[in-house]
Amino acid sequence: MNNPVILNSGRFILLVLIQVFVFNNINLFGYINPSVYLLFLILFPVKVDRSLFIFLGFLLGITMDFFNNTGGVHAAACLMAAYARPLILKYSFGVSYEYNTLKIAQTPIGGRLSYISSMVLIHHLLVYFLEIFNLSHTFFILKTVLLSSVFTILMAVVFMILFSKKQR
Repeated sequence: MNNPVILNSGRFILLVLIQVFVFNNINLFGYINPSVYLLFLILFPVKVDRSLFIFLGFLLGITMDFFNNTGGVHAAACLMAAYARPLILKYSFGVSYEYNTLKIAQTPIGGRLSYISSMVLIHHLLVYFLEIFNLSHTFFILKTVLLSSVFTILMAVVFMILFSKKQR
Protein backbone atom coordinates (compact mmCIF):
# COMPACT_ATOMS: atom_id res chain seq x y z
CA MET A 1 0.00 0.00 0.00
CA ASN A 2 2.76 2.42 -0.99
CA ASN A 3 0.65 4.28 -3.54
CA PRO A 4 -0.25 7.64 -1.93
CA VAL A 5 -3.49 7.95 -3.93
CA ILE A 6 -4.77 4.61 -2.64
CA LEU A 7 -3.56 5.34 0.90
CA ASN A 8 -5.24 8.76 1.05
CA SER A 9 -8.43 7.55 -0.65
CA GLY A 10 -8.69 4.72 1.86
CA ARG A 11 -7.97 7.10 4.74
CA PHE A 12 -10.70 9.48 3.46
CA ILE A 13 -13.33 6.74 3.23
CA LEU A 14 -12.36 5.04 6.48
CA LEU A 15 -12.34 8.25 8.53
CA VAL A 16 -15.68 9.39 7.12
CA LEU A 17 -17.25 6.01 7.91
CA ILE A 18 -15.79 5.93 11.43
CA GLN A 19 -17.01 9.48 12.02
CA VAL A 20 -20.52 8.83 10.71
CA PHE A 21 -21.15 5.47 12.35
CA VAL A 22 -19.21 5.80 15.62
CA PHE A 23 -18.20 9.32 16.61
CA ASN A 24 -21.34 11.14 15.47
CA ASN A 25 -23.20 9.03 18.03
CA ILE A 26 -20.99 10.30 20.86
CA ASN A 27 -22.29 13.39 22.59
CA LEU A 28 -20.82 13.48 26.08
CA PHE A 29 -22.41 15.94 28.53
CA GLY A 30 -24.16 17.68 25.63
CA TYR A 31 -20.94 19.42 24.56
CA ILE A 32 -18.33 16.91 23.50
CA ASN A 33 -18.55 15.57 19.97
CA PRO A 34 -15.16 14.50 18.54
CA SER A 35 -14.35 15.05 14.86
CA VAL A 36 -11.79 12.39 13.98
CA TYR A 37 -12.36 12.89 10.26
CA LEU A 38 -10.06 15.93 10.59
CA LEU A 39 -7.17 13.46 10.66
CA PHE A 40 -7.49 13.36 6.88
CA LEU A 41 -6.61 17.06 6.68
CA ILE A 42 -3.96 16.78 9.39
CA LEU A 43 -2.15 13.77 7.93
CA PHE A 44 -2.44 14.66 4.24
CA PRO A 45 1.00 14.94 2.56
CA VAL A 46 2.54 18.40 2.63
CA LYS A 47 4.11 18.24 -0.83
CA VAL A 48 0.80 17.89 -2.72
CA ASP A 49 -0.57 20.75 -4.83
CA ARG A 50 -2.38 23.25 -2.59
CA SER A 51 -5.43 23.62 -4.85
CA LEU A 52 -5.95 19.84 -4.79
CA PHE A 53 -5.70 19.86 -1.01
CA ILE A 54 -8.24 22.69 -0.71
CA PHE A 55 -10.61 20.83 -3.05
CA LEU A 56 -10.23 17.64 -0.99
CA GLY A 57 -10.89 19.66 2.18
CA PHE A 58 -14.11 20.94 0.64
CA LEU A 59 -15.03 17.42 -0.50
CA LEU A 60 -14.44 16.08 3.02
CA GLY A 61 -16.59 18.80 4.53
CA ILE A 62 -19.44 18.46 2.05
CA THR A 63 -19.42 14.68 2.62
CA MET A 64 -19.80 15.25 6.35
CA ASP A 65 -22.56 17.79 5.67
CA PHE A 66 -24.37 15.21 3.57
CA PHE A 67 -24.34 12.65 6.38
CA ASN A 68 -25.06 15.17 9.16
CA ASN A 69 -27.60 17.28 7.26
CA THR A 70 -25.80 20.47 8.28
CA GLY A 71 -26.08 22.47 5.07
CA GLY A 72 -22.47 23.44 4.38
CA VAL A 73 -21.18 24.08 7.90
CA HIS A 74 -18.53 21.34 7.75
CA ALA A 75 -17.62 22.26 4.17
CA ALA A 76 -16.89 25.84 5.21
CA ALA A 77 -14.89 24.75 8.26
CA CYS A 78 -12.84 22.13 6.38
CA LEU A 79 -12.22 24.60 3.58
CA MET A 80 -10.96 27.18 6.06
CA ALA A 81 -8.73 24.63 7.81
CA ALA A 82 -7.31 23.48 4.45
CA TYR A 83 -6.70 27.06 3.38
CA ALA A 84 -4.98 27.97 6.67
CA ARG A 85 -2.85 24.82 6.79
CA PRO A 86 0.33 26.33 5.23
CA LEU A 87 0.32 29.12 7.82
CA ILE A 88 -0.24 26.64 10.63
CA LEU A 89 2.55 24.38 9.34
CA LYS A 90 4.94 27.33 9.11
CA TYR A 91 4.01 28.44 12.62
CA SER A 92 4.31 24.93 14.09
CA PHE A 93 7.37 23.60 12.27
CA GLY A 94 9.18 26.63 10.85
CA VAL A 95 12.17 25.85 8.64
CA SER A 96 11.32 22.16 8.24
CA TYR A 97 8.10 23.10 6.49
CA GLU A 98 9.69 25.79 4.32
CA TYR A 99 12.15 23.32 2.80
CA ASN A 100 9.53 20.58 2.29
CA THR A 101 11.39 18.16 4.53
CA LEU A 102 8.44 17.75 6.86
CA LYS A 103 6.96 14.39 7.85
CA ILE A 104 4.35 14.84 10.58
CA ALA A 105 5.07 11.47 12.21
CA GLN A 106 8.76 12.35 12.61
CA THR A 107 8.34 15.82 14.13
CA PRO A 108 8.84 16.75 17.79
CA ILE A 109 5.78 16.24 19.96
CA GLY A 110 5.48 19.96 20.77
CA GLY A 111 5.26 20.99 17.12
CA ARG A 112 2.90 18.14 16.36
CA LEU A 113 0.54 19.12 19.20
CA SER A 114 0.68 22.76 18.13
CA TYR A 115 -0.21 21.78 14.56
CA ILE A 116 -3.03 19.41 15.53
CA SER A 117 -4.47 21.85 18.08
CA SER A 118 -4.44 24.77 15.64
CA MET A 119 -6.14 22.77 12.88
CA VAL A 120 -8.79 21.45 15.26
CA LEU A 121 -9.48 24.83 16.88
CA ILE A 122 -9.88 26.62 13.54
CA HIS A 123 -12.26 23.92 12.33
CA HIS A 124 -14.29 23.74 15.54
CA LEU A 125 -14.61 27.50 15.96
CA LEU A 126 -16.09 27.83 12.50
CA VAL A 127 -18.32 24.75 12.79
CA TYR A 128 -19.92 25.76 16.07
CA PHE A 129 -20.24 29.47 15.28
CA LEU A 130 -21.93 28.66 11.96
CA GLU A 131 -24.04 25.88 13.42
CA ILE A 132 -25.43 27.93 16.31
CA PHE A 133 -25.11 31.34 14.59
CA ASN A 134 -26.24 33.41 17.54
CA LEU A 135 -23.89 35.76 19.38
CA SER A 136 -26.04 35.64 22.50
CA HIS A 137 -24.81 32.04 22.90
CA THR A 138 -21.12 32.96 22.69
CA PHE A 139 -20.24 31.40 26.06
CA PHE A 140 -21.99 28.15 25.12
CA ILE A 141 -20.22 28.13 21.73
CA LEU A 142 -16.79 28.71 23.29
CA LYS A 143 -17.39 26.03 25.91
CA THR A 144 -18.46 23.56 23.22
CA VAL A 145 -15.47 24.46 21.04
CA LEU A 146 -13.05 24.03 23.93
CA LEU A 147 -14.40 20.71 25.20
CA SER A 148 -14.89 19.19 21.74
CA SER A 149 -11.45 20.38 20.67
CA VAL A 150 -9.73 18.80 23.65
CA PHE A 151 -11.48 15.49 23.04
CA THR A 152 -10.79 15.64 19.29
CA ILE A 153 -7.11 16.39 19.89
CA LEU A 154 -6.84 13.48 22.31
CA MET A 155 -8.55 11.15 19.83
CA ALA A 156 -6.30 12.37 17.00
CA VAL A 157 -3.17 11.71 19.04
CA VAL A 158 -4.43 8.25 20.03
CA PHE A 159 -5.25 7.40 16.39
CA MET A 160 -1.85 8.65 15.24
CA ILE A 161 -0.07 6.52 17.86
CA LEU A 162 -2.16 3.42 17.14
CA PHE A 163 -1.83 3.57 13.36
CA SER A 164 1.67 4.95 12.95
CA LYS A 165 4.33 2.89 11.25
CA LYS A 166 6.79 1.51 13.76
CA GLN A 167 10.25 3.11 13.59
CA ARG A 168 13.02 0.55 13.22
